[in-house]
Amino acid sequence: MKLSDVLIKPVLSEKANRFSEKNNRYTFIVDKKANKLEIKNAIEKFYGVQVLEVNTWVMPSKAKSRYTKAGFVSGRTPVKKKALVSLAEGESIDLYETV
Repeated sequence: MKLSDVLIKPVLSEKANRFSEKNNRYTFIVDKKANKLEIKNAIEKFYGVQVLEVNTWVMPSKAKSRYTKAGFVSGRTPVKKKALVSLAEGESIDLYETV
């Protein structure tokens, strides 16, 4: 897998911002097939930082439904994989610069 296909986007939420400020840990949505080594190499290449640890988890799909003019529509949200990346002391990533 190419390194440019591994990272999809950073997560910009209140919880993710709290992790980055207090613990120097950043959250990304990554490709479902990417492993921890590929994620580590992609972060180090694109952001120029030293990664200490990568934790991953898969967010399962959820059933969603809504009522429209055409009637009751039901479906599922897609499956996502997230990665929580711990950086070395003194390293940081400016996520708002790339958004």
